[in-house]
Amino acid sequence: MTDLKIAGDVIAAENEKRAAALTTDYAALGEKLARSNIDIDALTEKVAEFFVAVPSWGVGTGGTRFARFPGLGEPRHIFDKLEDCSVIQQLTRATPTVSLHIPWDKADPKELKAKGDSLGLGFDAMNSNTFSDAADQAHSYKYGSLSHVDAATRAQAVEHNLECIEIGNAIGSKALTVWIGDGSNFPGQSNFTRQFERYLDSMRAIYKALPDDWRLFSEHKMYEPAFYSTVVQDWGTNYLIAQTLGDKAFCLVDLGHHAPNTNIEMIVARLIQFAKLGGFHFNDSKYGDDDLDAGSVEPYRLFLVFNELVDAEHRGVKGFHPAHMIDQSHNVTDPIESLIASANEIRRAYAQALLVDRVALEGFQESNDALMATETLKRAYRTDVEPILAEARRRAGGAIDPIATYRSSGYRARVASERPAVKGGSGGIV
Repeated sequence: MTDLKIAGDVIAAENEKRAAALTTDYAALGEKLARSNIDIDALTEKVAEFFVAVPSWGVGTGGTRFARFPGLGEPRHIFDKLEDCSVIQQLTRATPTVSLHIPWDKADPKELKAKGDSLGLGFDAMNSNTFSDAADQAHSYKYGSLSHVDAATRAQAVEHNLECIEIGNAIGSKALTVWIGDGSNFPGQSNFTRQFERYLDSMRAIYKALPDDWRLFSEHKMYEPAFYSTVVQDWGTNYLIAQTLGDKAFCLVDLGHHAPNTNIEMIVARLIQFAKLGGFHFNDSKYGDDDLDAGSVEPYRLFLVFNELVDAEHRGVKGFHPAHMIDQSHNVTDPIESLIASANEIRRAYAQALLVDRVALEGFQESNDALMATETLKRAYRTDVEPILAEARRRAGGAIDPIATYRSSGYRARVASERPAVKGGSGGIV
């Protein structure tokens, strides 16, 4: 039996307040869509089947290089994190899986699996951490990990990734995400070619240990913590890695890991075209790797990314099943609220992309009608699909207004009384 952290009658009472308005809004939208021969119920069912994984690290308060300001009821360990994640799933019905980060979330796999089962949660891609030093490790990653000049340090980093695979295999995960902070801060500090060769050798060892039904996601990032050069700095290098390693290797696209004004949707299209799009870390960005809430700054860009995903889905691209995960840092909001809002915005972009008239769009593209092609996209983007999102949640037992319901539940105050207060401190994410 699922251990629900918010009482069902709380959700029912909050939904009752909004049920009549939702019925009216849903009917009105349905009538509007019917004029374009779109069945709103079929669309709602499709949206209800779209899920995104929440990051275990995202339910704690993040930080910057300068400081971290913990909130009330901070999770003390992975089991508290899983309880917070279960609240997001209970209210949104959009986040049934959690992505773990090792060693932050290291625990007995049997206990992890049992806790997940009790909360109705599964486990998505595992994430390794060789960008910071664990307390008991023999070799430091200050000057790199998988690409380090020292063979023993590289071997340690590889072994850590193998441990992540072992833990993930025991709890039902099917993928490993590898992001490294390796790079350089000064010209001449590293030999670019030899450094990349060492990285590829390390990744080959990790790839060799993958179970047959697993995928390996390599993640690119143009800077930070290395600011002169980064080993896996862009999608081109990422693609080379995936191609070099083999059929189980794919590229992970983090929406914040690009230079300002980069055409991320085109990168997505290219990776789809050459069968190397593994999945996403959803967030948003204003200046760089900001890890802001998904859809908070550039919701149209999020829609354009989903336009490419739905286009691939529409065309029936063989083997197309990208992983969808959130990766955010919440410094000034309640992390649970931010993740609820982000899951909703990601589903919103998907629903809007499903509304694009693909036949009309292709016709305008083929006739070089640039204005009508872009208007076709904007027409779908401008459609208020909130009634569809709310109805999808309601039908699945979630909340019509998940943030309002979360606040009414008193969950944050309750866990704040149970979990010791955490003092602020130095910078860094949880």
